[in-house]
Amino acid sequence: MEMGNQHPSISRLQEIQKEVKSIEQQVLGFSGLSDDKNYKKLERILTKQLFEIDSVDTEGKGDIQQARKRAAQETERLLKELEQNANHPHRLEIQNIFQEAQALVKEKVVPFYSGGNCVTDEFEEGIQDVILRLTHVKTGGKVSLRKARYHTLTKICAVQEIIENCMKKQPSLPLSEDAHPSVAKINSVMCEVNKTRGTLIALLMGVNSKETCRHLSCVLSGLMADLDALDVCGHTEIRNYRKEVVEDINQLLRYLDLEEEADTTYAFDLGQNHSILKIEKVLKRMREIKTELLQAQNPSELYLSAKTELQGLIGQLDEVSLEKNPCIREARRRAVIEVQTLITYIDLKEALEKRKLLACEEHPSHRAVWDVLGNLSEIQGEVLSFDGNRTDKNYIRLEELLTKQLLALDAVDPQGEEKCKAARKQAVKLAQNILSYLDLKSDEWEY
Repeated sequence: MEMGNQHPSISRLQEIQKEVKSIEQQVLGFSGLSDDKNYKKLERILTKQLFEIDSVDTEGKGDIQQARKRAAQETERLLKELEQNANHPHRLEIQNIFQEAQALVKEKVVPFYSGGNCVTDEFEEGIQDVILRLTHVKTGGKVSLRKARYHTLTKICAVQEIIENCMKKQPSLPLSEDAHPSVAKINSVMCEVNKTRGTLIALLMGVNSKETCRHLSCVLSGLMADLDALDVCGHTEIRNYRKEVVEDINQLLRYLDLEEEADTTYAFDLGQNHSILKIEKVLKRMREIKTELLQAQNPSELYLSAKTELQGLIGQLDEVSLEKNPCIREARRRAVIEVQTLITYIDLKEALEKRKLLACEEHPSHRAVWDVLGNLSEIQGEVLSFDGNRTDKNYIRLEELLTKQLLALDAVDPQGEEKCKAARKQAVKLAQNILSYLDLKSDEWEY
């Protein structure tokens, strides 16, 4: 029906649905928690629309009743989606990890900028562990979870970078105030910048509720203006000193833009990232080579060319830009393991075939190790083909087979033979690597 001929109640319902539709993307992409201001705002808007829908008079007409029911269902669906985004188990996992990072910053970093001792190795190790665990939080491709993980990683990596840059500062600074009248002012500004650095870290990590990004930006801009007003013409050393402090301020201002940048770009969606696309291209070719090897009637004819190409793929992965993104780093690490595992598989196959051609006497223990290696080669072929998760029966079967081979190696007595000891050690390492690779393939990680 044309709008002019529609019943006023139908027209009103369409207006309400249009308003609900206008915030749908905000709801679907909401990455915060239930106590966030934006959550309460979206919840309030949707609840208000539900009341508006409920107040529409159907006059007992079936078509209006159905339209009202559909409008209510759509609004309730978005309310439920909003609640699920804020309370998703993996969203809460991200928050728990972030709170650990907050505790580290409170304990180790805030005192440092308040005149305490230097930042410890314990802090650096703790932050690195937090970053690693965040990269392993599963998002299932859900936009809200990807955004939450990206926001959190961005903040923590920024803190890590701020501290690293600070620790690299030249010990010769600040300059002596006798060199030029402007030096005293630059030294004063530099001290303020150092204090601001600590404030920024506390702000990024949410451990300073008294400060805001806008106020801190004004403070830094004011310090920049003070430096610009100084006359340092003809004094190269002092000009370079001022330039260095200006660069520090600019860097801190860029960190202040992180929150806005995360919301206005799709940086969290690594599916279209250039580095990830390059990694995916390498993995696609690696899988093609793997399929050719596992299905070939005479795979030995392919070993040399396959290894050469796989080594080239490793080189391509080495050239991938990490863009200071832990998720890209993790994606590359896993891709390297995938390619190296296939190279190891070929190496073992070649060694086993070469051994068949050498008919010579060998120590019983050494022969026992080679028997296990033969079994491992067959199991590794199955692991390479495995495409499931840790609840699959096949995963459990492969895990048990590998454990049995480790026990078999443990039972081998080298009887003092150094060559046998070395062979057993390598075989144990291989079995453990295959087991780790099976875990990696089945942990359902995604960027």
